[in-house]
Amino acid sequence: MTFLQIRDVHKSYGDHEVLQGVSLDVARHEVVCLIGASGSGKSTLLRCINALEEISSGDILVDGDVVSGRGVDVNRLRRNVGMVFQSYNLFPHMSVLRNITLAPTRIGGVAKEAAEERALALLDRVGMRDKANAYPDALSGGQQQRVAIVRALATNPQVLLLDEITAALDPELVGDVLAIVRELAGDGLTMLLATHEMGFARECATQVCYLHEGRILERGSAEQIFEDPQEERTRQFLGRVLTGGRL
Repeated sequence: MTFLQIRDVHKSYGDHEVLQGVSLDVARHEVVCLIGASGSGKSTLLRCINALEEISSGDILVDGDVVSGRGVDVNRLRRNVGMVFQSYNLFPHMSVLRNITLAPTRIGGVAKEAAEERALALLDRVGMRDKANAYPDALSGGQQQRVAIVRALATNPQVLLLDEITAALDPELVGDVLAIVRELAGDGLTMLLATHEMGFARECATQVCYLHEGRILERGSAEQIFEDPQEERTRQFLGRVLTGGRL
């Protein structure tokens, strides 16, 4: 059953149309990887789903409810749709624990004690419980990204959006972060990822979408996209990725 629906979504900045009629259905428990060159619209699509960008036209629905356009309850949406960014976006003046509990307590109405209990349990899961009272500037990039993932999970979202979450990390830290995402996929969390990590997409994705110039040019299973792409543009992109050693 379709859980997240994206219907003919367009997004323009002035005369520049970044998304040109994107449509996509995502079922519960699916892991959908968005691949494509920088500037193809992957990040913009994720930001539109989470209402960080207002779409120009079309509709986005989560569990049958329209979550795009004017009048949308953004706080409710972001309780159900979590997002992890490439650049972590942690509040530097707050401890790790406060970063994680801020949204559940301020937006979700969760009691402080309950929010902290869940935060500590999640930190324990990613091996970061001992950093609960640390501040972001005392953490490595990989540690900050793990905290960012925990922060997104703290509201118990139904969908998790991940925007190039390994792009800013040193190569030796990428594996640790992807291991957490693999575990979440194994737990059945519905996820939509923009990624350049083709090995991860090939291993974990239930659906892969290749974006080109603001459109989904090709979609299919990971096996079909990586073993037998139908579009010439897809073949060219994957060929460049293979040459660069990313597949």
